Amino acid sequence: MNAYSVSLDFTKPSLFTRITLSSQIPLTMATTVNKTVRVAAAQMTSVNDLMTNFATCSRLVQEAALAGAKLICFPENFSFVGDKEGESVKIAEPLDGPVMQRYCSLARDSNIWLSLGGFQERFDDTHLCNTHVVIDDAGMIRDTYQKMHLFDVDVPGGSSYKESSFTVPGTKIVSVDSPVGRLGLTVCYDLRFPKIYQQLRFEQKAQVLLVPSAFTKVTGEAHWEILLRARAIETQCYVIAAAQAGKHNEKRESYGDTLIIDPWGTVVGRLPDRVSTGIVVADIDFSLIDSVRTKMPIDKQRVSIDL
Repeated sequence: MNAYSVSLDFTKPSLFTRITLSSQIPLTMATTVNKTVRVAAAQMTSVNDLMTNFATCSRLVQEAALAGAKLICFPENFSFVGDKEGESVKIAEPLDGPVMQRYCSLARDSNIWLSLGGFQERFDDTHLCNTHVVIDDAGMIRDTYQKMHLFDVDVPGGSSYKESSFTVPGTKIVSVDSPVGRLGLTVCYDLRFPKIYQQLRFEQKAQVLLVPSAFTKVTGEAHWEILLRARAIETQCYVIAAAQAGKHNEKRESYGDTLIIDPWGTVVGRLPDRVSTGIVVADIDFSLIDSVRTKMPIDKQRVSIDL
């Protein structure tokens, strides 16, 4: 498998970047023409400051562009994580507002596609939509997906969450073509509901599934990797899971562990530090997608089961 990962550690202010390689091929080796394309996934610890988070995203975008990535994926709540109840609704904006337009300019200026999963899109005075936005390298919004499955959960041994108290769920499954293949868009808690991924793969022909997330520490330790690998295996798609990581404030902590997984369920990209800020880079290998799907043609073998 022609894949490698690069992790960039920004946990301490520095003019230098630590680069860690785990690979069977050197970083400088050219990829097979039209058969592989490079992607990046970000890991970060967002806070309740829009400009601080934008500065972090800008830095990671530049590192991804220098690594040759055509797409970089950011986690849920990349632009803002509130300290207090109601803060996310208060700062929510429409997609043509200044926050998203700033990210559109970043994509255009850096000549790279952005997956921005979990943007606080304004719905009304008391509600928002948790919106996954894909921006192309010309700075244009290509498509959006509004999170369908909302996190209303009593976490075992942890806190209680009720995302539906301030979030309006989406109703539409979304995929979009890109230079790294056909992307299936989801957000975080969607991961526990396989049907959306089945529809993205078998009805909308997705090749790469995006799962931007902010998993809790408790649920991440128990289920994060196994769920992601299951979605990759059962759909024969690449899965890119950009994750929030570490302590955002006194009340909130995210699990981290940003991953890129191939269609056979193999982890091909992972940061060495589960809670650091950085990027992981890997190649999407279209020949591997074709090979896995040809040798195990589950799309042709699926049986409709009426219960």
